[in-house]
Amino acid sequence: MNEGFFTSKQTQSLSRPDGKKYSCIACGLHKDSKNPKVEPYGNFKKEILIIGQAPGALDDRNNKPWQDRAGRYLQKELQKLGIDIFEDCLNTYAVRCRVLDSDNDDRTPVPYEVECCRKSLIKTITKHKPKVILVLGHSALFSLIGHRWKKDFGNLTKWRGWTIPDQDYQAWLCPMFHPDDLNKGEVAKVIWKQDLKAAIEKLKEPFQKHIKPNIEILKEDELYKLDSLTSRTIVLDYETTGIKPHAIGHRIVCVGIADSTNHAYVFMLPKSRKARKPLINLLANPNVDKIAQNMKFEELWSVIKLRQPVISWIWDTMQATHVLDNRQGITGLKFQTYVQFGIIDYSSEVDVYIKAGDKVKYGENAINRIEELIETPEGKKKLLYYCGFDTIYEYRLAMLQMTLMNYYHLPF
Repeated sequence: MNEGFFTSKQTQSLSRPDGKKYSCIACGLHKDSKNPKVEPYGNFKKEILIIGQAPGALDDRNNKPWQDRAGRYLQKELQKLGIDIFEDCLNTYAVRCRVLDSDNDDRTPVPYEVECCRKSLIKTITKHKPKVILVLGHSALFSLIGHRWKKDFGNLTKWRGWTIPDQDYQAWLCPMFHPDDLNKGEVAKVIWKQDLKAAIEKLKEPFQKHIKPNIEILKEDELYKLDSLTSRTIVLDYETTGIKPHAIGHRIVCVGIADSTNHAYVFMLPKSRKARKPLINLLANPNVDKIAQNMKFEELWSVIKLRQPVISWIWDTMQATHVLDNRQGITGLKFQTYVQFGIIDYSSEVDVYIKAGDKVKYGENAINRIEELIETPEGKKKLLYYCGFDTIYEYRLAMLQMTLMNYYHLPF
């Protein structure tokens, strides 16, 4: 059965959480397009996928992408890098029908329209398996990751310029501004050209595949294994009942310690100081260099709850991120884990429990729901693995940052 320009199968899209369907018919943009549901265009010789936002007036009229002034500019800049936009690339859109406002002028697609068209884009990626994906504009990026990124999406400014080894798509995902947005002066154009060049250079680099971490869960009587971590560099991470440790009822719930980029110990913190002794000795050991994401957090909890300052801090991945790139909204570990290593979500099942409690009522001493999570063995296991992943990705991030900042050749 046909429904307008689409078959009933084509109108089905990804399910919404509320059980409803996104569909082309529900979206309705096809009714105003001369050439609706524009097919991906190009010979794809160099396995580059370019995703724009939606066809413009000339694209719709000619049934061919990148026909307007911004498209011609993109063609010219790619040509300077040795790329023919139609021979070397496959070109498609976040929304494959023309998007009009009330005055019949082109406009930016709204999220609902992008979501209705997402299945088509994912199908294109699955079929063609691109090496590099140029993601031009906010709508294109939202189409690719909006259903997978569970945190604050923010604007394109914090995403542009990263070359992301996306593990779901198995491709380098390269967000950048749409050529239509380059009307803010020469500085914007210079930045955009740098982003474009960095993306194309990824064609020469093997895809960075994820190595599954080895998370070793220790029982209370196995903490002696920490005694072997002498003269090593470790990452330290706590999961706690809140942000600040001072109020009654707060405690360190579990501890993660990574001793390499692929291995971490995790354990529930023992109640007795005697059982905690291997951990306390490790914190006090000046020969063991320590790393953390926002080290003042682990330092404060160690001093207040373990009565042991952490000796020999050498690196804070959050601070190093800020030094390397001072944009807002990028210093969080989950964001850095995605843009650097392509792991988009390992925390959503746990986040709701470790999120800060009622800060309006209790301030920084608010208690979260972590105790609720660990009531069951399955919940406890999820928390431990989450803590272990945190430490592994902090370790990998620290090693990358140290390389970028030439840490081991600094004169101090």
